Amino acid sequence: MCSGGFAKCLGISLMPLAMVCVLCNILLFFPAGHTVDSEHITDEVWYFGGLLGSGVLMIFPALVFLGLKNNDCCGCCGNESCGRRFAMLSSILFAGVGVLGAGYSVIISAVAINKGPKCNINATTHDDWIYPFVDSNYLSDHIIWSKCVEPVGVVSWHLSLFAVLLVMGLSQMVLCAVQVINGLLGALCGDCCGAGSPDAA
Repeated sequence: MCSGGFAKCLGISLMPLAMVCVLCNILLFFPAGHTVDSEHITDEVWYFGGLLGSGVLMIFPALVFLGLKNNDCCGCCGNESCGRRFAMLSSILFAGVGVLGAGYSVIISAVAINKGPKCNINATTHDDWIYPFVDSNYLSDHIIWSKCVEPVGVVSWHLSLFAVLLVMGLSQMVLCAVQVINGLLGALCGDCCGAGSPDAA
């Protein structure tokens, strides 16, 4: 497969991952499916790791990768081969943006999972919203999840969505890193390494 076609496959893979990350970030604003006051939402949700990092910032490189196969750039004084090589080289910059965006999402997700959700621990007054698991190993001790009295099920909701963001972000970083290598090969060898024509599929 030529570098342009391979980049298109990477772009196709990145688009659904970005959509999933955006959806996860939106769902995190509704802990366990409940509507709560904004100050009761976990801080890391407001950092928009999935919405911006793995979402919006990932759409740009995905669109660039999708267009590389059919790129008809004529740069370098009308030399088509040179134009295609430049397009592949420029895709490395967008891949770098993708790595940074996904990396941001991964860091936010890891911090959120380690810290745990913000929840109410007082069933009587309903106004004691804290991070009850900051100093505990709640990931391996499910019994202490009962400290969160509301929203009901917020711990599993928090862990599940941030875990998805973490995995999606890591996957995006790998795909963008692969495009960096693919872009270098495309810039050095042309759209099809070993092919006699730059237009070869």
